[in-house]
Amino acid sequence: MKQRLKLSITLLVIFIAGLSFGQTGKAVTEYLGIPGPVVINNGSFSLAWSAHPSPAYYKQEYIGAKDNLERFKKMVLVEVLTGDARPADLAKAKMAELDQLKKSNPIVNYEVFQKNGEILLDFLLSENSADGKKIIILERNVYRYRSFTDKAGKKGVMLFGVSERSYGNDADAFLSSLKKNKAVLLNTVAGFSIPEVSLKN
Repeated sequence: MKQRLKLSITLLVIFIAGLSFGQTGKAVTEYLGIPGPVVINNGSFSLAWSAHPSPAYYKQEYIGAKDNLERFKKMVLVEVLTGDARPADLAKAKMAELDQLKKSNPIVNYEVFQKNGEILLDFLLSENSADGKKIIILERNVYRYRSFTDKAGKKGVMLFGVSERSYGNDADAFLSSLKKNKAVLLNTVAGFSIPEVSLKN
């Protein structure tokens, strides 16, 4: 049991990220067999970047037609970690990361919800100026962790998430909107019908 947990925690390192900075690349490979675009909350998001850096880990990022990876306003992301890790393992690791960030950044905050074996993590991050007086990027994320089995019978944990961002002087308006409409994104991610995954090696 301890050996399995140790292996899972090792794999978590590549599964965890801070701010969801998109990556650039020439070719985009569809690794998860998810038919695109992803349509959520009346928005259409096309695959813009993907990675398969280890045999167990896959990540894909989707953005709208008017966005770009370097400065997006909204992004849909799907990550898959195959193996015997559980949704709770990944969610706890992310919360531990956020707790660490909170020590030096009071803006960082999160709430966690559980339903039907799935875990939703709603959290706020920021990138601040060197003196800490200005917000450069403010990002709200809702992550949904769930167990999955693909069409070939391979098991693991899937993360389906949505990231929303504001930049610079838009932070106050972003926070004001968040207070009024916080439940909208949370309920949208919680209720989204996640497509069946077919992993590509």
